Amino acid sequence: MRTARVKRRHGMAWRQHRWFRRWLIVIVFWAVPVAIVAVREIREEMAYNYADLKLALTTWQLTDAQRAAGAAKVCRGEPDEARAAGCPADVLAANARRQQEARDEFAVRKRTLASYLWHAFVGYWIVPAAFLFACGVVIGLVRRALRRPPIKPPAKPPLEPPLEPPVSHH
Repeated sequence: MRTARVKRRHGMAWRQHRWFRRWLIVIVFWAVPVAIVAVREIREEMAYNYADLKLALTTWQLTDAQRAAGAAKVCRGEPDEARAAGCPADVLAANARRQQEARDEFAVRKRTLASYLWHAFVGYWIVPAAFLFACGVVIGLVRRALRRPPIKPPAKPPLEPPLEPPVSHH
């Protein structure tokens, strides 16, 4: 008999928090499309950024004299590949600043993307989750308040003033 009572209490306690369980399910399922959009955005943006970086690192700016000396044939690919192929040091030095700027720009783009994704995560997942949670709390409090009126203590009979002791006249 005691076991049934314990189960009933436990069941009732869990039933009272049904809205919380539903909120968790909604938020977990809402995370799926948010994550899909985020992953797709990361892939597209980083593919563009990598292609732009690769183009900047493999494009060589040569003077007419360097072209005439045959630098265009050996200065191909990324700087390490060009150095290994025998690209002249003056060509490497002339392009080093521009290539470093491309690397710096790539790092800035990565940080910007991370910041954008954080704000999107907060805006599309955290804020709706908090809003739905707050709505659930408010609805729960209103339902609780309407379910039963507050219990008023029984009215106490008014206290009669104490009788004064008889005055003795000695």
